[in-house]
Amino acid sequence: MPEPHQLAADADRAAVVTRLDESLADGRLTLAEYEDRSTRAHGARTYGELAELTTDLPRPTAPATPAAAGQSPVARAVYGGAWHGAWGHGAWGNDLRAAWTSWLVTGVIVTGIWLVSMLGSGDLVYPWPVWVVGPWGFVLLARTLGERRSRDDRQLPA
Repeated sequence: MPEPHQLAADADRAAVVTRLDESLADGRLTLAEYEDRSTRAHGARTYGELAELTTDLPRPTAPATPAAAGQSPVARAVYGGAWHGAWGHGAWGNDLRAAWTSWLVTGVIVTGIWLVSMLGSGDLVYPWPVWVVGPWGFVLLARTLGERRSRDDRQLPA
């Protein structure tokens, strides 16, 4: 385990945020706790600051992939989560899962606001949520397909 005073890398911060994502998905953290901790993780400078964000979360038992064995202890902690295998390996897969989750949550919220305002006014209100979720969803879909294609290209035999 690195010393608490040593500087953490971007990959270490991303690994902690991914572990927080999984804890939110598992119901271990509330949305407010998740937002606070992920903000602090992005601003953390040392391993000690990162470690205090996950001390009350259970530790994964073992790395789920051989690639995890060569990573830092903080990065290794994120492997073995329930969502990891479904979305690919490494930071891109975890980042995509978080991006799609944000898109879905935002879509539900803005559609709910639109429905409430339409029911409250009694008139058919312009469906403005499509301008929030439509372009965002298109970009996420392109990114997802691009990541899967690049992952498939890396797995092709030479």
